[in-house]
Amino acid sequence: MKERLLAAVRRADGYQRRRDWLGLPYAVIRKFSEDRASNLAALISYYAFFSIFPLILAATTILGYVLTGHPDLQKNVQHSWLSQIPLIGSSLGKNQSLTGNAAALIVGLVLALWSGLAVARTAQTAFNSVYNIPMADRPNVVEKTKRAVVLMLVVGIGLIVSTGLSGVVTGTSSTLGIAAKIGSAIVAIAINIGIFAVAFNWLTVRDITWREALPGATFSAVAWYALQLGSTAVVTHKLHGAQGTYGQFAIVIVLLSWFYLAAQLVLLGAELNVVLSDRLWPRALLDRPQTDADFRAFEAYAEEQRYTPLEDVDTQFDDADVQQRRDEVLGDR
Repeated sequence: MKERLLAAVRRADGYQRRRDWLGLPYAVIRKFSEDRASNLAALISYYAFFSIFPLILAATTILGYVLTGHPDLQKNVQHSWLSQIPLIGSSLGKNQSLTGNAAALIVGLVLALWSGLAVARTAQTAFNSVYNIPMADRPNVVEKTKRAVVLMLVVGIGLIVSTGLSGVVTGTSSTLGIAAKIGSAIVAIAINIGIFAVAFNWLTVRDITWREALPGATFSAVAWYALQLGSTAVVTHKLHGAQGTYGQFAIVIVLLSWFYLAAQLVLLGAELNVVLSDRLWPRALLDRPQTDADFRAFEAYAEEQRYTPLEDVDTQFDDADVQQRRDEVLGDR
């Protein structure tokens, strides 16, 4: 029975190795798992959760100033923009108008800056881990903070504007024709692609080209737009029942779940870029390394643990057959 199972696995392994449409997705998912990207996504979602409320406070206050004297537009923006975030639209400001308040604006901006920097710094750590940057080559606290400020100004504001535009279009969708809806979706996704391309360049110290950033940026942009459209219909529907059991704590559950899913999708985009640019496919289905991509991936994981420029990391395998295969594969490159 065991021999038959192993034979079936070997046949499946050979099949996916010969076909990029199977080998590439498997390599991305495997690297996502080996990098423990789910844990990194959880850390990003934790800080993102604490940043959303001061961000909403600052954004609604600014909109209150900008849209003063336009109650209909205020209502449309309020309900459509906030509805892009699960439960927020139904829990905050349901029958309230947007108002500008200097104290609320200052408090919101300070808290949003503090929590936003934490999100950006954590995202940098995640992306450097995805790109297997050695610890010795990662930026120090000062450099990481400088990058975080740029990311907040460019990416953060860009995503807010993009989300706001998507919300306005969603709120006025009943008055738009099919062509206008498709056009607005294309524009929103195009804006997001540009935003994610900038983010993917700045979130890692590795020097990557715009062309190398484009595949992951496109994947993340499309996934982000789909998540915005489907979050209220899917996530809120699935978890809204938790309010009967957990009360207001259900908002925490929903938001953390939403941020966790969003962070995973973005990191999947980053993994896609790494696999494509480093040619880390096909990968073997079994844990035993067999392909060129397997050996180079395991070497990168070991090199990532180099904590000082004075340290040299060399990868060896205890299994003599595996080590011989590694030397043959790497020697042919």
